[in-house]
Amino acid sequence: MKIASMCVLILLSVVSAASWSKDYQTIEWPDLMPPEDLEALLNRPDWIDEVPEGAAADEMPPAGEGLEGLPDDDPYSRALRSAKTVPEYNDKAIRIPGFVVPLRFDDDQRITEFLLVPFFGACIHLPPPPPNQVIYAKFKEGIILEALYDPFWVSGTLSIELVETDLSQAAYQMSVDEMALYEEE
Repeated sequence: MKIASMCVLILLSVVSAASWSKDYQTIEWPDLMPPEDLEALLNRPDWIDEVPEGAAADEMPPAGEGLEGLPDDDPYSRALRSAKTVPEYNDKAIRIPGFVVPLRFDDDQRITEFLLVPFFGACIHLPPPPPNQVIYAKFKEGIILEALYDPFWVSGTLSIELVETDLSQAAYQMSVDEMALYEEE
């Protein structure tokens, strides 16, 4: 009797977990940008590729550096710094692929707080993406990373809240429910 009851409980928890995870809306990173920011980034201005008169190409700063010197009145420059969000994702259960930038560990060296970013090296080896392309995530269960270059599917409840860390600003925050190594579907 005990074994049968335990089997039923296990089966119910598996079925419940399977149906629970289907409630997440799978989104992509551009979905988190307002249309005007996405449009500006997709239409890169000509001046980006211009080398200032008298400067050699090898003297130019690496791509992405020097955002503080970009004009404030240019839509492209504003989009690179944008913390504008998409309101319909506030308090939304989502699933999104991304890379983990560790921030805080528990006693077992599991990552419990991290930045979720759209590309490898963001905030570590490369300048951070715009704040609306960074998610500050908390995962009570935590995760042990085999390698920083491993992408993950991250599922949880997204909220709009600007968070400042030493590495970047994040315009979104997520309470993570589950994570799995990324595999294309």
